[in-house]
Amino acid sequence: MRHFTFRISLILGLAVLLSSCLPPSADVETPGANQIPRLPSPTPEETSQPALPGKMVQEPNPLPPDPLEVVFFSEDGAELQGMFFPAATLDQPVVVFMHWYQGDQGEWEEIAYWLQNRGSSGTQRGVPWLDPSWFPALPSGTSYNILTFTFRECEGGCRQLAPEEWLGDARASLEAARSLQGVNPDLVIAIGASIGGDAAVSSCAAALETDPDACLGALSLSPGSYLGQTYSDQVAKLENATPPRPAWCFYDQSDPDAVACEEAGGSLYHQEAWSDGNLHGMHLITSTLDPLPLSRLLEFLDLVTGN
Repeated sequence: MRHFTFRISLILGLAVLLSSCLPPSADVETPGANQIPRLPSPTPEETSQPALPGKMVQEPNPLPPDPLEVVFFSEDGAELQGMFFPAATLDQPVVVFMHWYQGDQGEWEEIAYWLQNRGSSGTQRGVPWLDPSWFPALPSGTSYNILTFTFRECEGGCRQLAPEEWLGDARASLEAARSLQGVNPDLVIAIGASIGGDAAVSSCAAALETDPDACLGALSLSPGSYLGQTYSDQVAKLENATPPRPAWCFYDQSDPDAVACEEAGGSLYHQEAWSDGNLHGMHLITSTLDPLPLSRLLEFLDLVTGN
């Protein structure tokens, strides 16, 4: 919205004429040192034409690129720790990453920075993640909001299976993602590896049962029906949603649990298989596979967001 400041004119007639032709100025609150600047409210004309799903709006995000700690609560009240990586512009999709059994939310850190696309990089995870050749270039102007979180009792790696509790954590993460500042709450995507892959498709399907705009689709790396729900059944729920939602599955054909991906199906279902020595979960994210898994991940995001 444009704001105009009027100066008092020496010629009263001209001042009256100008003030009758131009819109009145709007008061904008000056933020304090620790305040996030408030954006002016849109005019009725601006809100009468809502953005189409997936349309990349290029209004700068007042939030800095540094990830923000997020605390939210699971359905049974358990406190969960997350990290929010704000997109460069407002009203962008938010991708929720769900980790595998061997790790925690930190496993997704470099991928979060990559999709956030604001020039940041972490240093806490292994050297390969710091090699730019692992990450395909994103189109100019593309920037996603990212939410990572750690399943309960999984800091530094999970210690024992808690399927029902983790499914509740995953469902809570999608709801938390919709409330983050600057995100488009109707453009939420779930991605996970291993147990997180099962949680991603299950939480997406569950969210759609109560709100048809709650989830755009799910991508799973090496799901195995580990959380007490059959992966193919959850894919079928996405297929039967209104409208249907895509589910993609990445897996290694040598993985003993490859059958989970192979048994699923549907008009919007896609499976991407490699055969490179029993790679599982996060091990599928490597620069040695053809096609490059992260390139396929970008294709999935383009599909579900309509870009």
